[in-house]
Amino acid sequence: MDLRKLKTLIDLVSESNISELEITEADGKVRIVKSDGQVASAAPYMPAPVMQQAPQQAAAAAPAPAAAAPVPAAPAEISGHVVKSPMVGTFYRASSPGAKPFAELGQQVKEGEAICIIEAMKIMNEIEADKSGTVTKILCENGQAVEYGQPLFIIE
Repeated sequence: MDLRKLKTLIDLVSESNISELEITEADGKVRIVKSDGQVASAAPYMPAPVMQQAPQQAAAAAPAPAAAAPVPAAPAEISGHVVKSPMVGTFYRASSPGAKPFAELGQQVKEGEAICIIEAMKIMNEIEADKSGTVTKILCENGQAVEYGQPLFIIE
């Protein structure tokens, strides 16, 4: 909100019979309170706290788990070939809820064999193993949202 608009609002409150005015816009709010015919205070125009609370809470919560589990230890544990997600979507181990999973721990897979499905925009995309070997780790849970490049399986 520009200074001219704020000054106009203060003048309107001071000349009217109202004692308090609060205006909320998409990116902030202003509150003007009048006492004894004069403007007692004008709160500065600032971003709405609702928009900022979620990122601040997420940022505050994120460092605690990161401190508990050392980040360098996770990449050191991963040995073997990592099959990564080629897209953003929802990870599924099987073609339907009651069906047998495409790949199990300890199972031998061949290059080009389907090992999971990623649903993206209501389309089921079969993800194939890009290397032959044994599935040693499954890094995602069924129904979990995955990002592009996120590790899904470890094949040795």
